[in-house]
Amino acid sequence: MKQLPNIITLINLFCGCMAILSLFNGLWEWVPIFAAIGLTADFCDGLVARAMGVYSDLGKQLDSLADMVTFGFLPGAILYHLMATAHTGSFDYSGIVWPAVPGFLITMLSAWRLGKFNIDTRQAKGFIGLATPANTGFFMGLYLIVHFNTLIPAEWVLHLPLLYIFAILFSYLLISEIPMFSFKFDQWGWKDNELPYTFLITCILLIVFIRLAAFSTGIIAYLILVSVDNLFVKRKT
Repeated sequence: MKQLPNIITLINLFCGCMAILSLFNGLWEWVPIFAAIGLTADFCDGLVARAMGVYSDLGKQLDSLADMVTFGFLPGAILYHLMATAHTGSFDYSGIVWPAVPGFLITMLSAWRLGKFNIDTRQAKGFIGLATPANTGFFMGLYLIVHFNTLIPAEWVLHLPLLYIFAILFSYLLISEIPMFSFKFDQWGWKDNELPYTFLITCILLIVFIRLAAFSTGIIAYLILVSVDNLFVKRKT
């Protein structure tokens, strides 16, 4: 039973692999399903480890390695896919689409972030830079807009210059020194948790009104709340 958290971590890794296989084999509906299961496993492994009191250095390393696939390689592959689709005008491209290769900048900077996170003692309660699951959520949201019916037309996303901008911007956010709030609560009351609860309420409203398009817009809302907190709230305190 002591290995249960590590087994859950490996489920995260497996789901990341399956999401990538689904992406490159045109099984569009399975990509978000496997990613969602992987995200759930990533959330649960730490909870189970704390509940069982079996935290280990091995578990920490496994967690980062699994995250590198599900929240590092997968978003880079998604961005490559979107760029290749935008360049070729078709989901049915073949070979290496060179103008889409910059999508893997996200994967490289995700590796940088995960390595940095493991040795950074400042991120016990919040994040410095954008967390890799949030980054993955943004690009998964673009993927959902392109492949499924949302209130945002796919044509708005499939512009190569725009996708290049996203690649550069989110790569920077991953390794930036910008403080960002997390959902690591010391207590469940509203006081001192205003930002996480405001974000959760915003996400619920976005899901109700714009459905699948809420994933990307939710991450944008998160970044806006982070900016407001850093520029106005913390500056006054």
